[in-house]
Amino acid sequence: MKRRKLVRSVIFWLLLSPVVAAVLFPFAVMLITALKPATEVLDPTWWPREIAWRNFTEMWESAGFGAALVNSLYVSVLTTLGTILVSIPAAYALSRYDFTGRGAFRQFLLISQMLSPIVLVIGLFRLVAGVGLIDSLNVLTLVYVAFNIAFCVWMLQSYFATIPRDLEEAAWMEGASRWRTLFAVFLPLAVPAMVVAAIFTFINAWNEFVIALTMLRTQGSYTLPIQVFSLVAGRYTVDWHYVMAAAVVASVPVAVLFAWLQRYLVRGLALGAVK
Repeated sequence: MKRRKLVRSVIFWLLLSPVVAAVLFPFAVMLITALKPATEVLDPTWWPREIAWRNFTEMWESAGFGAALVNSLYVSVLTTLGTILVSIPAAYALSRYDFTGRGAFRQFLLISQMLSPIVLVIGLFRLVAGVGLIDSLNVLTLVYVAFNIAFCVWMLQSYFATIPRDLEEAAWMEGASRWRTLFAVFLPLAVPAMVVAAIFTFINAWNEFVIALTMLRTQGSYTLPIQVFSLVAGRYTVDWHYVMAAAVVASVPVAVLFAWLQRYLVRGLALGAVK
């Protein structure tokens, strides 16, 4: 039995190996280029003759990468918290209460996901510039929250609808108020869905480029995508080893977040699909 299981595992991994290689190949190129000395970056060799760990420290000091990292963390964390706090009551109302226009509101949430932020970026810029709030991380956070709410409400309400009403009714019969039932009974059961929504919101805010490029003007307020872009844009020569080192550092927080919360991610997606 164990041998059969081992053979099946080997076969499955062999079938998956092309997909794994295709997914990991860009990251391998990025990491290896980040470790090459400047003189070897454009050489058609796979592994460098000398591993240049100094590329990371030199990039960090010359590009002001620390400030951009702090800005991205600030914006992404606040965006995630703000989006989840607004989305939970809205999703709960959609899943538990019947009101006029409920179906139309659900359709509106779905249709809003078809609009790309780049379509609205000029209007947003004129609106923010009109009130003199250009180059503000707080305004950028509010814009990100506005763009992520619809997705989170749609995801959360579909999961909330799978939680049995009997659990809440049992708590009410025991004398619990609606608020106590919500926080003590309902939300603990919805933790996987909330974690999934938070992960996607954080990643959207962390990787967003177009709106940040439009709203931010000074290097001190740059987020990581804009800081990495500044290493390439408008330069006669591009230090690709620094660019790749910056890309590696920018990828680490998201990778750590995924590794830390992957059990909630899988559980939230799976339970929402089969309940």
